[in-house]
Amino acid sequence: MKHTEEGNGRQRAQFATRIGVVATAVGSAVGLGNIWRFPNEAGSHGGGAFMICYLFFIFVLGIPVIIAEFVMGRSTRANEIKAFQRLAPGKKWYLTGYIGLLASLLILSFYSVVAGWTMEYFFLSAFGAMPSETEGIHNHFAGFITGDVRPLVWTLVFLAINYAVVVRGVQKGIERLSNLLMPMLFFLLIVFCINSLMLPGASEGLKFLFSPDFSKIDSSTLLGAMGQAFFSLSLGLGCMMTYGSYFPKSTHLGRSATTTALLDTLVAVLAGIIIFPAVFTYGISPQSGPTLVFETLPAIFINLPGGIVWSSMFFFLLFLASITSTISMSEISIVYFVEEKGMTRRGATMLSIGIAMVFGSLCALSFGSLSGWTICGLTVFDLFDYLSSNICLPLGGMLTSFFVGWVMDRKIVRCELTNGGSFRFRMLGAVVFLLKYVAPVAIALIFLHALGVI
Repeated sequence: MKHTEEGNGRQRAQFATRIGVVATAVGSAVGLGNIWRFPNEAGSHGGGAFMICYLFFIFVLGIPVIIAEFVMGRSTRANEIKAFQRLAPGKKWYLTGYIGLLASLLILSFYSVVAGWTMEYFFLSAFGAMPSETEGIHNHFAGFITGDVRPLVWTLVFLAINYAVVVRGVQKGIERLSNLLMPMLFFLLIVFCINSLMLPGASEGLKFLFSPDFSKIDSSTLLGAMGQAFFSLSLGLGCMMTYGSYFPKSTHLGRSATTTALLDTLVAVLAGIIIFPAVFTYGISPQSGPTLVFETLPAIFINLPGGIVWSSMFFFLLFLASITSTISMSEISIVYFVEEKGMTRRGATMLSIGIAMVFGSLCALSFGSLSGWTICGLTVFDLFDYLSSNICLPLGGMLTSFFVGWVMDRKIVRCELTNGGSFRFRMLGAVVFLLKYVAPVAIALIFLHALGVI
């Protein structure tokens, strides 16, 4: 049976190069969460102590679950719903795929709002229109997000850019853009690290980040580190499964999963090197979320020599991280509409981005004229964030790891991880053990913690 990309008999697309495989997978994982969520979590949980726990969970939780998604994707060459159906015919496991599909649409909608903010601030910086005083920057941000027109316009523009990329397909759109943008993103990160290491508070910031105080490790630190490892890698969403379905048979899944996890972690660590020297130099808090990115850091950059350049580069960096993540989220629903509903890629892309534009508009306006629209006390933006991050992702990740560890035929897992027996994958037993016993329990703890049960 041939698996098609367009629903019209053509053979299903694959990534063309090894670099493309890594660039697209890393681009899917790297996002705004690496650049502001990691420093925020590290600052809240003891710096170096959090770092040690985070790295531990990347290896025992992150890499095995990435491998699980890669195995399911490549072995079936299908969207995530069809993947579960083919691997467990006649069972209800395919419902797990719908959890990821829903999460992808919710995240794409509210994530694009924040990505639109980065575009607004890039143009403010590039044209020298950024306020020069801290109070002015604060007032501008508050006035901007509570307005209606500009946040809405930027959200729609960002989603239109997504459309222009993903409508071109896997190789000409997603892979080509990822090959271009990921090296650029790492270059900008390194440039910012060099600048931060020249600040007066650099040594204190690095000591906080890399010198662990083990007395600060408690249940909150462990749960925070597990959550960051899980969400940073986009696990439970289906991005890695979808991209895995485009991998050539020659791709080494174990090596690709490890490379993806390590490069994603490197981005988070580099973000910490950028943030914490500034924190200790200027006496600010790293725990302020969007305020840190859109108020505190611009106030620092604008007062540095060449501040316009630094500020412009920073928000362009955030835009790059946003676009590489959202194209993978878009692809989840696009390939579903193509393969399950028989749509052309153009039609599926228009439908997927159209849904995100409607939902994204509601999210953009939820800070302004729709701020009074609440469900259980949550605005549309906060509701989408809560449902996807606290429920859909951990639930999807837990079920996926359990499925590969306990339900999926072990012969298929072994075949995919050894490329049909062409080499020996020495960590096969360890990966299966982690997927069966460790990952489901760890993700369940994240899930219960997110719900406030523990």
